[in-house]
Amino acid sequence: MKQKTTYTVRHRRRREGRTDYKKRLELLKGRQDRLIIRKTNKHIIIQLVKYAHDGDIVLLTASSKELEKKGWKHSLKNLPASHLTGLLAGKKAKEKKVATAILDIGLYSPLKGSRIYAALKGVIDSGLKVPAGKEIFPGEERLKGGHIAKYLEKHKSITQDYEKIKSELLK
Repeated sequence: MKQKTTYTVRHRRRREGRTDYKKRLELLKGRQDRLIIRKTNKHIIIQLVKYAHDGDIVLLTASSKELEKKGWKHSLKNLPASHLTGLLAGKKAKEKKVATAILDIGLYSPLKGSRIYAALKGVIDSGLKVPAGKEIFPGEERLKGGHIAKYLEKHKSITQDYEKIKSELLK
């Protein structure tokens, strides 16, 4: 007599490699709003999300695309743009009266000094309390874009543009 093998099909988002449900459950147990940072090929996207039984509620969204409206003329995916997007998200969080959050980087590897941690540094600099160690953030010179201006002649103004938009966001 032939026996049937039992096989449990994984959740669709897990099969697609989009969600780590074990990690998500650990984050939800903290009962804090989640600061979700995602990077695409062209942009940095930051969301502040609150858990609800029916589905997550997005409290705010900030994208590096919004920096163009503030006068940013450089790449929207580099370290300075990530930091400024974090400042923008933190400013929006202040307006919504959100004080604390916990970082959710999803399936990204936690690489020291990466764009994700530059965005997190921007959020923390704007006043939102997110637990993180200081050793993971990129250096101040890299946040200002000095490493870019050093190698590319056409981007010499990146540090001035960064300082101008940063002062505008911290008002």
